[in-house]
Amino acid sequence: MARTALTVQSISRVGTTPGYGAANADGHSFENVGREFLQVKNTGTEKTVTVQTPGTVDGLAIEELTVTVAATTGDKMIGPFPTHVFNQSGGVVYVDFSAVTGVTVAALRL
Repeated sequence: MARTALTVQSISRVGTTPGYGAANADGHSFENVGREFLQVKNTGTEKTVTVQTPGTVDGLAIEELTVTVAATTGDKMIGPFPTHVFNQSGGVVYVDFSAVTGVTVAALRL
């Protein structure tokens, strides 16, 4: 399988009801202009979300962002993602999950 693209949903003044999709074992990508964040919900065991950082500073790799989402009722909002730190070529961010059972995710833009 391949990384699955998430559709970024815009938040509006009149309200937004986010749509969530099942997390993909091969990870996700989403378009990033620096105002995006992820909402990750977990009904299973504790999970780790990893947001890849492709860049370097003075030849040193930037550490990837890892966030723990609690078991059973875990609900985390992660972001925003500065483009110079998190964007892959093509202006997208890559996100991976330690496991995907019970995990749903949405990409949202302020």
